[in-house]
Amino acid sequence: MTDAYIEITRGIRVTVRAFYLDDQSQPDEGRFVWAYRVTIENQSQQTVQLLRRTWRITNAAGRIQRVHGDGVVGEQPVLDPGESFEYTSGTPLDTPTGFMAGSYEMVVQATGDGFEVAIPAFSLDSPHQNSRLH
Repeated sequence: MTDAYIEITRGIRVTVRAFYLDDQSQPDEGRFVWAYRVTIENQSQQTVQLLRRTWRITNAAGRIQRVHGDGVVGEQPVLDPGESFEYTSGTPLDTPTGFMAGSYEMVVQATGDGFEVAIPAFSLDSPHQNSRLH
């Protein structure tokens, strides 16, 4: 079982688990690939919608790639109180370790009040590294 990374912002719980994809990676060519599964749970009393995402992907050399976009996996899910949304995505790196963190831009449906939800920082660890990066 991989580690779960959890962050809660304004009643929105974000849980992330990352998995190294050995079958898609090519370590000899400097290509390392991970999948990550994200669960977004609405533990608040308000209906919210995820509008946009921002990721900061950092490789072992400290190079940061920023990724912005609408929604997640082509969707802008609406979550009623108690509902959750889960998706899986992935990222390649040119180093055997790294980490990711980010945020979701969300809005309260009833009021239009926008707010940012933190995505917890999580490690991208592969069997091709010397030590874990956290």
